[in-house]
Amino acid sequence: MIASDPKRWWPAPAKLNLCLHVTARRADGYHELQTIFQLISLADQLSFDLRDDHRIVRLDYEGAAADALSGVGEDQDLCVRAARALQLRIGVTAGATIRIRKNIPVGGGLGGGSSDAATTLVVLNALWQGGLSTDELAEIGMGLGADVPVFVRGFSGLGEGVGERLTPLELPNSWFLVIHPGVSIPTRDVFQAPELTRNSPVLTIAALLASGGRNDCEPVVRARYPEVAAALDWLGRYASARLTGTGSCLFARFASAAEAERVAARVPDVWRAYVVQGLAESPLRQSL
Repeated sequence: MIASDPKRWWPAPAKLNLCLHVTARRADGYHELQTIFQLISLADQLSFDLRDDHRIVRLDYEGAAADALSGVGEDQDLCVRAARALQLRIGVTAGATIRIRKNIPVGGGLGGGSSDAATTLVVLNALWQGGLSTDELAEIGMGLGADVPVFVRGFSGLGEGVGERLTPLELPNSWFLVIHPGVSIPTRDVFQAPELTRNSPVLTIAALLASGGRNDCEPVVRARYPEVAAALDWLGRYASARLTGTGSCLFARFASAAEAERVAARVPDVWRAYVVQGLAESPLRQSL
């Protein structure tokens, strides 16, 4: 059991999609995927203060990426929705006040909102002594968004289905340079694009790792967002550059932090650069 401490900050790590293959479109509008999720050291931070009035209160966002969420009300906030869903599931009478430090760019394809929701589920389940298993929390998370179960489970791996079926993978210890070109891209717009291909063959894990894969959404985003295309072309001069998820952020892998830092120092001032480390396990699991 953990104690409630509003001064304690809990991590919500970002992720990269090292590849993203869209293999089919389902009748419900979702897409069947094969993707490799790589957790990274860039993270939001959340704190929770328990209440006795059953209310879920989210304070104003803090942090470097907070301005992008200034218009998001409590009812639309994934953390608030996650907390309320957990309340309903376990029948708890307590509430919580949630603070969120946003460090992960919004609409960048890094999974920040989903990770925040996952941290909310995991930590409040412990604070409220809900007793739910990881599978049960992942089930609640699936109702909030396809990426939430990945962060609930808290390890890097192969995602299939709509991304909710996760198989652990031992990925190389890597450093990444992530660039945010200053635009936010709605996931729905990309997946609804008529030009998106949806027929990539399903590969074995060995074949996927051997080929390195690709991001089927990248041509759509590149054509629609010239800022992203320019950043991909720029980073591609130094290393193999790829889009992550359906967002605007792109990344390249480097053998060391020093190599990534050298390229990061050259990134144009109009973009934001992050040098991050790949993680096998979420720091949230370690914190608990």
